[in-house]
Amino acid sequence: MFYHLLKYVLLGPLLRLVFRPRIEGLENVPASGPAIVAGNHLSFSDHFLMPAMLKRRITFLAKAEYFTGPGLKGRLTAFFFRSAGQIPVDRSGKEAGQAAIREGLGVLGRGELLGIYPEGTRSHDGRLYKGKVGVAVMALRAGVPVVPCAMIGTFEAQPPGKVIPNVHPVTIRFGKPLDFSRYAGMEREKAVLRAVTDEIMYAILTLSGQEYVDEYAAVVKAAHAAEKKGRRFPRPPLG
Repeated sequence: MFYHLLKYVLLGPLLRLVFRPRIEGLENVPASGPAIVAGNHLSFSDHFLMPAMLKRRITFLAKAEYFTGPGLKGRLTAFFFRSAGQIPVDRSGKEAGQAAIREGLGVLGRGELLGIYPEGTRSHDGRLYKGKVGVAVMALRAGVPVVPCAMIGTFEAQPPGKVIPNVHPVTIRFGKPLDFSRYAGMEREKAVLRAVTDEIMYAILTLSGQEYVDEYAAVVKAAHAAEKKGRRFPRPPLG
């Protein structure tokens, strides 16, 4: 109930009024049945803008920190994400990736839309980073199409660290669904998972026009944070 109240009464109309987002390729999102919507992640506002514009309900895998923050702000944030039907995912430890995959497959098993950011975290500089293979695992195991999505302008509207967004033009662009049925039963093959993930990221790149970085965003962000503190941070080789 809260999801629909938020979308159609509280937040959705406000977002449309303030940002007047331009929607392209909405017909590429299946009208029914399970599918994955895989997008770039530039801003905290991505969590609200895309769901508000889609006709169907979409469930995102959200980082667990949104549900465990301290104080009144933390409790309100947790209430908001839980009420909107978003699923907390612990990104630490060896089992983190498997837990996210289990939750995502549960959403797809119910015939719903699953939203995921293959980069694993927000881009700190507006560039597109290497995708993690979890999206490929879920697509192959569930046998569902992947719809690439590009959020354009949300980085300028609400860059990292900015609480109140700027009024800035936003475009949400959906590409044609990607069919990976040719890889059915091969979700344990590392080379296949990498190929599928790279194909998804290339589709997002084509839609967004971002500069691409063939490194994981979390690694680059950690390196930059370490440099700011005056410490050396070893970075793995590319590939």
